[in-house]
Amino acid sequence: MADLTCNLGKITLKNPVMTASGTFGYGYEYNQYYDISQLGAVVVKGICLAPSPGNPTPRVAEVSGGMLNAIGLQGPGVDAFLHGEHYLPFLRSVNATVFVNIWGKTVEEYGEVAARLDAESSGIAALEINISCPNVKAGGVAFGTNLKLAHEVVSLVRSRTNLPIITKLSPNVTCIADFARAVVDAGSDMVSLINTIPGLSIDIETRKCRIANRTGGLSGPALKPIAVRMVNEVARAVSIPIIGMGGIMTGEDAIEFFLAGASAIAVGTANFVDPYAAPKVIASIDAYLDRHRIRSIAEIVGKLEQ
Repeated sequence: MADLTCNLGKITLKNPVMTASGTFGYGYEYNQYYDISQLGAVVVKGICLAPSPGNPTPRVAEVSGGMLNAIGLQGPGVDAFLHGEHYLPFLRSVNATVFVNIWGKTVEEYGEVAARLDAESSGIAALEINISCPNVKAGGVAFGTNLKLAHEVVSLVRSRTNLPIITKLSPNVTCIADFARAVVDAGSDMVSLINTIPGLSIDIETRKCRIANRTGGLSGPALKPIAVRMVNEVARAVSIPIIGMGGIMTGEDAIEFFLAGASAIAVGTANFVDPYAAPKVIASIDAYLDRHRIRSIAEIVGKLEQ
């Protein structure tokens, strides 16, 4: 069998497959199907300072090639996440590798959430800074499409935690490589990309938007070619580990991201289609490496032929 070990700076994962934030709950929901500790990492749904109700319903609509969602970063808040039985205490109990996605409505809130998590960091392997959600009215993508604000958020989080930090980049920019350079300069240890792209779906019978928020983030297979292209652009711009995501449904999809320059990948929308999607991707990656007599996943990272 090939070596699936994945090195992300100071973090070593048993394999390069994790879950995309917002698509896997807090792990508890999927552990009834399989042992989630077999994943490279569980990236939990976004955590902010206070409980957040999210957007009005309906929040999800299936579209050609994927889905639109406007959940609006609903979550329990940092205190409930740290102490609630179905959140971090549960994840610790099953020995899952946990990345915590964080967000805030202000720059200061990002720093405060990071500090709270750092103070009780047992069981937390890394923080993922979400500066790229397009479905909230305050914060979110506003920080991810402004170079100065992106740098400011990451700098503050870096000053408030000793945990490794990942910055989740927005695709809704002219040059994503510039944002990768900015967050690396601010102290980000890794980057993850891409988040969703805003879209609109209309019910032609009612003449109303299918999502109460009007627009939602497009995810799923339709997004994959854009995501692979952006991962490759970022890989050519910075030398830190990249976590690629966007439309990964199979192991073959994941291999494209590795060749483009990603060291690890995250499975997102596929989790809604098949709760076993992530472990199936792991098995498929392993089979690909064996079939091509490749000894380790590291051997194909960034090996796109020119």
